[in-house]
Amino acid sequence: MIPESFIQELLHRVDIVDLIDAHVPLKKAGANFAACCPFHNEKSPSFTVSPTKQFYHCFGCGAHGTAIGFLMEYSGLGFVDAVHDLAQRVGLTVPTDDHRRPADAPRSAALSDIMARAARFYYESLKTSPKAIAYLKARGVSGEVARRFSIGYAPDDWQSLQGVFANYDDPALQSAGLVIRNEQGRLYDRFRDRVMFPIANAKGEVIAFGGRVLGDGEPKYLNSPETPLFEKGREVFGLPQARAALRETNTAVVVEGYMDVVALAQHGVGNAVATLGTATTATHVQKLLRQVDRIVYCFDGDNAGRKAAWRALENSLEALPVQKSIGFVFLPPTDDPDSFVRANGAAAFERLVATATPLSDFLLSELSAQCDLGSAEGRAQLVAAAKPLLARLQTPILRLQIVKRLAETSGFSQAEVERLCELRPIAPPAPARAPRRAPSLARALLGLLLHKPELAKRIPLSALSDSSAESRAVRQICLLVRDAGDAVPGCAALLERLRGSSEENVLRDAAAELIERPFAEEDIDREFDGALIRLQESEQRRAFAELQAKVQRLGVGGLSDEEKRDYIAALTASVRAPASAADD
Repeated sequence: MIPESFIQELLHRVDIVDLIDAHVPLKKAGANFAACCPFHNEKSPSFTVSPTKQFYHCFGCGAHGTAIGFLMEYSGLGFVDAVHDLAQRVGLTVPTDDHRRPADAPRSAALSDIMARAARFYYESLKTSPKAIAYLKARGVSGEVARRFSIGYAPDDWQSLQGVFANYDDPALQSAGLVIRNEQGRLYDRFRDRVMFPIANAKGEVIAFGGRVLGDGEPKYLNSPETPLFEKGREVFGLPQARAALRETNTAVVVEGYMDVVALAQHGVGNAVATLGTATTATHVQKLLRQVDRIVYCFDGDNAGRKAAWRALENSLEALPVQKSIGFVFLPPTDDPDSFVRANGAAAFERLVATATPLSDFLLSELSAQCDLGSAEGRAQLVAAAKPLLARLQTPILRLQIVKRLAETSGFSQAEVERLCELRPIAPPAPARAPRRAPSLARALLGLLLHKPELAKRIPLSALSDSSAESRAVRQICLLVRDAGDAVPGCAALLERLRGSSEENVLRDAAAELIERPFAEEDIDREFDGALIRLQESEQRRAFAELQAKVQRLGVGGLSDEEKRDYIAALTASVRAPASAADD
């Protein structure tokens, strides 16, 4: 677990403007910086970065967050990886709770270094292998694309890595999947006489390899085994190279092989990635849909490719959120993406992607093909086959459309299909935002606290009895600031501290409003004093109303001595207030 104090220090050290500008060129816009949003297509800049709040917000698509949030969204990193990435940029070491620290954390760092050294060796070895170069040229791969994917070559030698690592007996080489020990105890390289494709994670670090044999050896493609760095069901090949094209097209094309990705990139189709010798998993889908709104699967045109597409469909159902889509491209039986794009060109391939078969069409056509729809038994079989798939689909509008079409095809009514499939209602998507109203007192306080968090020390917690999300958020900030002592967290640190809480959305909305309509520095204390007075008055009115209700139920005798004093004081204040107003 990463200590909150470290997150605060990290966000204090990182300049979000420098971080984002390295990925998306920013231009000065008043007190802030602006650019066209990297998370959706737009022609005029609506993406704003606040250097004072260390926060970004897009007024077009609503994307917003801190430096950590930007790396998570832009690079597809998890929270921990984003923190480690930022820490490395500013020269900090991420501390962890020793009781919760992964036992293999030091080993993972060592393995990352080993994989980087091996990748460099393979890359340099390609230059000295005429047959590997000839193979790539025959496949139409240019030197530029080979460099882009860091393609290499594993020499035809049982122990070529012995020249790279002084201690060839190091168990870490076996843990990394580079070296194998046989039953006789002899060590040898896993990859020999193969064109090597480094597999990188979202940060661009090499975590595994895929090797394509030169000649007639088997297997044709050999992948790294699963290691502490590499889990096949979580990674895809070509993601770092595809990132810019993914943002531009908002579509990820998922293919099966390394050469499919490389060939498509060679012809200008840069938004392709490949699964790694395993079926597409829900984790693959979630990872890609964090970066794009549409996935198109394009597998080989044979029976095996169609089966792979069906497995991809099954594993996509639970991971498919609202407003995202999935399609399928089926090539001619004799083609794969590599051969198709070489024979027909990028434009023809992109037309196929643009007109991909929607998930719903593929699902219904595949199920219908397995049933005799001319018989009652076949139509009943169709509904039965659809039942487990519909139960996994979590997108309500899409599920409703499929149910309607299933009813038309099967002859059942829509209600009968829903009953037979035992479909439970899916929670509807959040309603569209209502027009912005005048800010409540708690909302005004929230903006003031995000602008100047130390003001939270002056707010009495007893005055925050309102149960609204804004009031709860104000209370959370007050507690965090009090617990921090003299090290008062800034706006970005507060937002990260409350990431995942029930108050997260209202906090981020308030921060976005602060970027759009910042407070004038000279007005902050005056506005806060006025808000604090109104808050205390509001709490006094609420307390008086409770006492008055109790008196109406029980009489004055039903009050405690303290409540009687408070009640008399409130009555006296209410009598004086009109007189004072009249005097004015």
